[in-house]
Amino acid sequence: MNNIKINETPVRTSRNFRINNIEIDGTSFDSEIGEFNNVSLVGNSEAEVSDFDLTFGLGELPINQIKKNANQKIRFDIKNKTDKDYKAFFEFDKDNFSLVDNIEIVADEETKGTVIIKYNSDSKIAAFHNGLIRVNAKSGSKIKIIIVNLLNNLSINLLSIDNCIEENANICYSIIDFGGKMSITNYYSNLIGDLSENRINTLYLGSENQRFDLNYIGELRGKNSKINIDVQGALGGEAKKNFKGTIDFKKGCKKAIGSENENCLLLTDKAKSIALPMLLCSEEDVEGEHSSSAGKADNKELFYIMSRGFSLKEAMKLLVRAKFNKTIESIKNEEIREEIIGEIEKRL
Repeated sequence: MNNIKINETPVRTSRNFRINNIEIDGTSFDSEIGEFNNVSLVGNSEAEVSDFDLTFGLGELPINQIKKNANQKIRFDIKNKTDKDYKAFFEFDKDNFSLVDNIEIVADEETKGTVIIKYNSDSKIAAFHNGLIRVNAKSGSKIKIIIVNLLNNLSINLLSIDNCIEENANICYSIIDFGGKMSITNYYSNLIGDLSENRINTLYLGSENQRFDLNYIGELRGKNSKINIDVQGALGGEAKKNFKGTIDFKKGCKKAIGSENENCLLLTDKAKSIALPMLLCSEEDVEGEHSSSAGKADNKELFYIMSRGFSLKEAMKLLVRAKFNKTIESIKNEEIREEIIGEIEKRL
């Protein structure tokens, strides 16, 4: 199979930007998917995952592969009124190198929970991951979701995320996206309820020839609904990143608020960042804002740090750590937090 185009933007832009989609090798979806058994679960339900149709997602071939050939189907039913941890940790190795996972999270009314999903790989294997995470946050639920991608730079990471957020429900995401020679994410949030809220804090860190393609879409339908997208990244080597952020105010979402910010620190001259933030609006009396920036480290900041006895490399690490610190510190799980900090040190 030839290359295929996936991760389409909801609205076409100029072809000169080369950001409307991304091409990948389609043979990944022809290959037979074996078993994947190296997974650790906490709090998973025995109920089966439900059938689904997605508004967006990465594209027809990746989603059909999940529908037909998923080798891990996991459901978390959140029913508790006090916060509780749920976990799915996937470890890739020579016997478990292809993962197609279908994860469903259903939060009942007025419930709370934290779901941690982590992907890690042996440094010597070229892993393949194609995943789907679907979340249904029912009225009044408060859910935290932490997604940690620590795959090596030989691997492929594909991820579709789909959220339905009902009245007065709140989903807060922390997404740590460090791994994969190619890491492609399609994030969609449907804020259908009044006073529904979604916050997304994403960190990406690229080195060597890594490529990231991030497509975040939020549709606000409920009155006083709110979405906040904050993406912070750093790119070294010849890494490249496309960020596409779309906030769409639909008819009926009066007094809704949407904001998106993407900031990229370029650590080398060959690293490349492209950002496309968009606001769409079909309703009056709403508030929307977007911003994006990319640039090299401030020479004055570097000079100040180095004057305290640090090398240039150490100074760069400190700047990245400072940039990422707010999101990292918001993760309450100490083991996950320390693992992320260790990965920053290693990858820089």
